[in-house]
Amino acid sequence: MIEIFKDTNYDFIGKRMLFFIVSGIASLLGVIAIVQISRGAANLGVDFSGGTAISLRFEKPIKIETARDALSQNGFGDAELQEVVAENKLLIRIRKEGTGKMDQKVAEIFLKAYPENPFITESSTEIGPKIGKKLKEDAFLAIALSMLGIMGYIAFRFEFRFGIAAALATFHDVLVLLGVFYILDKEITLLFVTALLTIAGYSLSDTVVLFDRIRENLRHGKRESFLLVLNRSINQVLARTFNTGFATLLAVVALFFFGGDVIHDFALAMILGVIIGTYSSWFIASPLLIVLGNVSVPKGE
Repeated sequence: MIEIFKDTNYDFIGKRMLFFIVSGIASLLGVIAIVQISRGAANLGVDFSGGTAISLRFEKPIKIETARDALSQNGFGDAELQEVVAENKLLIRIRKEGTGKMDQKVAEIFLKAYPENPFITESSTEIGPKIGKKLKEDAFLAIALSMLGIMGYIAFRFEFRFGIAAALATFHDVLVLLGVFYILDKEITLLFVTALLTIAGYSLSDTVVLFDRIRENLRHGKRESFLLVLNRSINQVLARTFNTGFATLLAVVALFFFGGDVIHDFALAMILGVIIGTYSSWFIASPLLIVLGNVSVPKGE
C-alpha cells in the first residue's frame, strides 16, 4: 500500500492551544445554532417546524419568479421555493399548519398557471406543528444520549478520563457541523440529524484507534513524558486516519454529486463531518487528555 505519511514527527500537541481556540470559536457557533433552533429561528425543515413540503417535476423548464407569483396570488405568499434546473423540478415549502390536501391545492394552482406544462407530484410531506416540536425534542434527546453512550463506552474500555475526552471531542464535531450548517443557512431536517449521529460514530471510531495506540505506548513504550507519548501516538496512526478519511470522502463526494437532490444536504453534512472528525482526532481528542490531567496506564479490555 502507498504510504502517504511515513515516519512523521509533527508536533500536534505543541500547537494544542491554537487548535483549542479555533475549535472553541467554531463550537460557539454550534451553541448559537442550538439556541436559534430551540427558538425556531433557524432554517428548520418541515420535520421540525411543521408545514408542508412538496416536490413537483415539470415536463418543461419553469421560471421560479412566475411560480412564486402564482402561489402569492392564491394565498401562499410565504411559501419558499427552490428550483432544480437540471431536472425541471420545483421544491415548495409552506411553513404553516396545513388544512389537509395541501399538495392538491398547490397542484391546482399550477395546473391553472401552467396549462401547457404538465407536471407530476413526486413527493408531499405534511407535518403539524405539535409533531414538529416533538421531533425536534427527540432529535436533541438522541444526540444527548449518544454523547452519554460514547462516554460510557470509552470509560469502560479505557478509563473515565478517556471517556470524557472522547465525548467532548465528539460533541465538538457535532457542534461545529451544526454551526457550519447554520451559517450556510442550510435546512435542518431529520436527515441532517442522521448525518450528525453518523459523524459522531465515525469520529468515535477514529478516536478509539488513537486511544488504543496511546494505551499501547503507555504500557510498552520507553520512558518519556506524557506529552511525547501523545504526540508519538498521533503520528503513528496519522496514515491510518488519513487513509480512512480519504476513502470515506471518495464515497460521500460521489454521493454529493450523483446522489440526487433529496440527499444533497445529507452528503454535504457527511463531507464536512468526515473532515471535522479527522481534525478532531488529531488536534482535539488527545490534547484534551492533557487538560484533564496525566492519566495512569489504562486498564485492559
